[in-house]
Amino acid sequence: MRNFWFDFACWVIAIPLGALPVVRSFAAEPHDVDFRRDIRPILSDKCFQCHGPDGDRESELRLDLEQSVKELRDGVAAVVPHQVEQSLLYQRITTNDDSERMPPSESGKSLTPREIELLRTWIEEGAPWAGHWAFEEIVPPSVPRIDGDWARNAIDVFVQQRLTAAGVPPSSEVDRRTFIRRVSFDLSGLPPSPEEVEQFVNDSHPLAAERLVDRLLGSPAFGERWGRVWLDLARYTDTTAEWLNSTGQAWLYRDWVIRAVNDDMPYDRFVQLQLAADSLPDVEVEDLPALGFLGLSPTYWKELRLAPDV
Repeated sequence: MRNFWFDFACWVIAIPLGALPVVRSFAAEPHDVDFRRDIRPILSDKCFQCHGPDGDRESELRLDLEQSVKELRDGVAAVVPHQVEQSLLYQRITTNDDSERMPPSESGKSLTPREIELLRTWIEEGAPWAGHWAFEEIVPPSVPRIDGDWARNAIDVFVQQRLTAAGVPPSSEVDRRTFIRRVSFDLSGLPPSPEEVEQFVNDSHPLAAERLVDRLLGSPAFGERWGRVWLDLARYTDTTAEWLNSTGQAWLYRDWVIRAVNDDMPYDRFVQLQLAADSLPDVEVEDLPALGFLGLSPTYWKELRLAPDV
């Protein structure tokens, strides 16, 4: 599982290296619309309450299913690929008639001009659909060809491609003192000691950076730093005093998560144990605290509301 947490950490490291201006540029620059990145979040946030998978939805039209989105109803379809003006969805989100406009103004989920433009572009491009990523086979993307020698690996190539499209020059390489501070905070959540900084600055080994990263990955602080990410998503709390007595043993789940990250537990096993550690065969006693995932959220008693990322 460490590869999962480390890959995520690598993207976080990139932010102070100049990615923030890039994010602002992407928001303003036109680009090919991606269904998962650009369209599904709009439909999920603004439309699924009435047009989603719930059995008590208020409409027969489902915007979570491609067939429902594109099939004819009374001679019209919500989305007609390549034909924006013929698409009922676009008509309803742009009409000036308040009684016809979707989402209804009273819902508090009115679309922004940016969201409307994304939907328009998506339809113009043929309204390509994509299923949920979790149910598709992982296929490594082809690495594009780019000019220049800034990129050192495949990830750099994709970063440089987006930077070039946004008209932003790549950041120059940082000095060693800056590098060790950024990597230390990112992987361990702690600053390096003055001694560690000097040791790294004076390390002439060609793999000094790789050895630094390996050391931080092997540190107990790595599990504490990145276990915290999961604990926040799961809405971990030491107590549920708002409506029940203090749990008292919540720390067992917290420590289990930290240990799982540090032990490089495979992600599928990490999830399985949190959902069914008491029902799976050959589960060690020390893994039973994983079930804390199901019972420690402060909102669990009334309604289980896990973060959307979980």
